Amino acid sequence: MDAAGGSGGVPGGTLALVPTMGALHEGHRSLIRLAREHADHVAVSVFVNPLQFAPGEDFSRYPRTFDTDLEICAAEGVGLVFAPAAGEMYLPDRQVGVCAGRMGTVVEGAFRPGHFDGVLTVVLKLFNLVRPDVAVFGQKDAQQLAMIRRMVADLDLPVTVLGAPTVREPDGLALSSRNRYLSEADRGTALALSAALREGARHGRPRDILGAARAVLDQAAVASPPLALDYVCLVDPATFTAVPDDHRGEAVLAVAAKVGSTRLIDNVVLTLGPS
Repeated sequence: MDAAGGSGGVPGGTLALVPTMGALHEGHRSLIRLAREHADHVAVSVFVNPLQFAPGEDFSRYPRTFDTDLEICAAEGVGLVFAPAAGEMYLPDRQVGVCAGRMGTVVEGAFRPGHFDGVLTVVLKLFNLVRPDVAVFGQKDAQQLAMIRRMVADLDLPVTVLGAPTVREPDGLALSSRNRYLSEADRGTALALSAALREGARHGRPRDILGAARAVLDQAAVASPPLALDYVCLVDPATFTAVPDDHRGEAVLAVAAKVGSTRLIDNVVLTLGPS
């Protein structure tokens, strides 16, 4: 595909970047479409970032469908696909990266130490290489979105970060490249994640929200196959610290669990008001 114009040095208007690890699906299409609403041209990066995978995680088997990814990008009017090799992105003796700070050690970061250091390092490199005016990320990775916004603010990066709503399959499962790992039985159990979020959202106080969500997840823990819960929490969307029981305003109800060998995350943004 031909490079599109943007502030990255190619004339012709503004440029939006949609960073991805490939294996594109309808959720990624929604990111591209949002990007097109906010810039003259859209670039998509396809890079399975080794820095954000810990030993024993699924880096080697992460789905790689580059030819199909290119077809999707062409169909969505993407002007540039940036797909570097790992050796092009990282020097063999790489020493400097981004430290995610305290927020990188809580919630998802507590279960995946160093994950957000790797995420922020690659995103900063992509921003420096592509020079977008706008970057679009999915709300499904809510903590990642919050941390990228924090990095942009802390490092004075000239990028507007947009969050796109989570896209779900008809049964409620949040779209993810990892869904293809699920067997039919696994998928039945995995639906407990979105069901827990829906049940929690029916309540108005943090303790009731969490109690209702946990009840659904507890039932899934004794299903066949069972759901192995990592966490369910209700946190401030900017800091990912737990909200108090008298919290008013926005909060993120987030959940992560394994079904079989597949780890899934999901979340919903709630607005809590007077009871």
